[in-house]
This record gives sequence, structure tokens and C-alpha cells, in this order.
Amino acid sequence: MWVVAGFVLFVLALLFSVALHELGHLTFAKLFDVRTTQYMVGFGRTLFSRQRGETEYGLKAIPLGGYIRMVGMVPPDKQGRQRITTTSLGPAGIVRQIVEDARNGDRAQVSPADEGRQFYQLHPAKRIVIMLAGPLMNLVIAVFVFAALLMGLGVNSPTTTIAAVNACIIPTSDAGAGRTCAPGDAPTPAAVVGLLPGDRIVSFGGTAVQTWDELTPLIRDSAGQTVPLVYERAGQQVTVQVPVTENERGIYDDVGKQIGTEQVGFLGVSATTAYQTQSFGTAVDRTGEFIGRAAQAVVNIPARIPALWDSIFSGQPRDVNTPVGIYGAGRIGGEILASDFSAKDKISLFLNLVAGFNMSLFLINLLPLLPLDGGHVLGAAIEWLRRGWAKVRRKADPGPFDVAKLMPVAYVVALLFIGLTVLTFVADVVNPIKLFG
Repeated sequence: MWVVAGFVLFVLALLFSVALHELGHLTFAKLFDVRTTQYMVGFGRTLFSRQRGETEYGLKAIPLGGYIRMVGMVPPDKQGRQRITTTSLGPAGIVRQIVEDARNGDRAQVSPADEGRQFYQLHPAKRIVIMLAGPLMNLVIAVFVFAALLMGLGVNSPTTTIAAVNACIIPTSDAGAGRTCAPGDAPTPAAVVGLLPGDRIVSFGGTAVQTWDELTPLIRDSAGQTVPLVYERAGQQVTVQVPVTENERGIYDDVGKQIGTEQVGFLGVSATTAYQTQSFGTAVDRTGEFIGRAAQAVVNIPARIPALWDSIFSGQPRDVNTPVGIYGAGRIGGEILASDFSAKDKISLFLNLVAGFNMSLFLINLLPLLPLDGGHVLGAAIEWLRRGWAKVRRKADPGPFDVAKLMPVAYVVALLFIGLTVLTFVADVVNPIKLFG
């Protein structure tokens, strides 16, 4: 039940994100007086629609995106003709047919009353604003959700309060194999000085500490030394001299994979965790890191496709870094709600999932390829540069950039995205990512 509820909740969050994305486009299209005939969330069969003025607002059956339909996104050809066909054979003829079919489909909506209200007739800067407004809405959603989590709910972080004290020293390589304490194993420094779960470490080596991140480097750098440690127990502060030992610990990369070991100072305690709200400055820094990680993940999508393909046929556990589609993300949302985590943990994980998906929508839509928003931005930028260069050279205005000429590329891009969508869907069904075992 919870899995289904999580899936439905994620789809609703996705539809809300798509609706705001298209609302960004629509708002500026209306502001710049472009005739906009449709505002639709979803694709396929129309489930509901309502006409308001010159625009039809509606919801469609397949929640895989949305669109607004603006009149005159493609200019007429240089001779002013709007309906051209060709019977030329060969690659050049096929490309020409694709271009003219795109022009015909778009120009068929244009009437004489639309003169001056067509998208292509806007200044390139206004066209860029309209096309960027959609993905920027996804960026705003992602940043708002992530920052609200940091400053409102907080981050579940280790504290300086001790959760457990290790009885003996076990190297990382042996601990990973499940070895427990055996006769002859040396006790940990924490056990030697009598630290107990619930004790809160106040200072280490004369340095006051308030967070686990402040404490751990002090311990690591104190191997082989005896240092003063102050802890609080039952409201009383106690000072002990701790003989910090040296132990082998793992070195991990950004995704948590062990890439080596090192010899560092070792105390032998683990920390309790608690949600700690972050300051505005920290939230800004962490949001910047979040955007950077998301951008890197988008860049790495092509390199992850072989692993995605292998996950379908190999039967091996799927790499959590492979791309997921809407179905896979919905399953993860359901898995989060069905988990045994606390309510705060579930809210945090689910909203992080929503924020991450919106960040991906923002970044992918910025790619300078049709039919993505970035492709229209590229066309407007090319036109702006051409007009500026012609003005500098005192040449005639070269006219609007014919975005229809990019349609063959758009078809290729669309086919690639359809292929990736199908591949991720199959992988999400036969070998889904499982976050919790």
C-alpha cells in the first residue's frame, strides 16, 4: 500500500513540476503578447480541458511532460511561402522534407490576424526569456525544496553524543568480514577510559567541539598521542587522558565506494545522529554543491548507459548511479514511504528525490538541442548574433533564423530520448534500484 501511495505521490509532484514549468513559458508568452492556443500538462488523449480566452487549458492522459502551443514558432521561408513539399530522393531530399513538414505543421495555425503576435517575430532576447522561463521554474522548485529542507527540517548529521563504544580494535579489512572481538584483541581507547553511550564529548586535545565533523579530524591526527578529552555525563563534565591508538580505516570516494585504506588515530566510538537545521550561508553552500552534483550526473548519463543495459540482462544488482525514469523514481518514492525510517527521514528523502528530479529537468532542458528548450534558445541566440554582426558590417538584416532547419536534428534527439526512456523503463521493471537492500 505504501509503495503505491509513494508512487502516486511522486507522480503528482512530477505533474505539479511540469505544470509550473509550462506556466513559466506561458506567463512570458502572454506578457510578450504571443498568441498561445494551448497549455497542456501531459501527452496523449485529453482528459480535461477548458477554454479561457484564446487559450485551451487541459490535462492529458500520459504524465510524461507537457507543452504550450505558441503561434508562429517557425518563420515562413524566404519567399514567404508557408506550404512547401518536395519529392526529392536521397538524404538531402529527406532532410528537406522534414524541414518543410515542420514548417507546414506550424504555419498552418497562423492567420492574418496573428501578424505581430507570432513567436518568431519577437526580439531574440524575448524568445530566450520565454524558453528559459520553463526550466528556471524547475530550478526554483529544486532550490526552494532543498533550501527549505536544510533550514527547516535540517540535516540528519552525527553529533558529539556517543551512540556506542567499541570494545576492541578491529582493522577495517577484518570488520568488513564480520569479525568480532577475540581474546587478545586490544581494547579501544574509549573503552580504556570508560566512555559510555550517551556521553557527550565537549572537547578533545584542548579544542572545544560542537559537531562530529569538528571532532573526527582531531582524533585522526592524534595517533600515538595521549590527549585530554572532556565529556559530559548526567550534567557533569569529566576530563580523562585518552591514549589514542593507530588503526586502519577506509578511504571512500564521493559515492561511498572504498578506494583504499589509511592509518589514522582511532578512539573507538560511534555517534548518535540528529536533525540539525542549517544557517542560510550553509544552505547556500550546500545548494551549490547539490547543483554541481546534479550537473555532473547529467553529464555522466551517456557513460552510464552500458551499465544500464547490463543491468537488464546480467542479473547483477543494479548500480545506484545508473539513470532512472519516472517509473523508477516513483518506485523509489514508494520504497521510501514503505521503509521503517522515522517520519522526518521519509520526508527528507522524498523531498530530496523531488528536488533532484526537478534539477535534472532544469539541466536537461538547457541542452542546446531541439526539441528541448535549449534548442530554441540556441536558435534565438544565433539570430541575435547574426543581426548584430550584420549591423556592425552595415549589411542588410539577415532576417529570422529558420529553426525548422534544425528539425532533422530534433528528430534524432527525440529518438535518442525515446530510446533512453524505454531502456530506463525496462531496467526499472526488471532490475529496479533498491535503496534499502
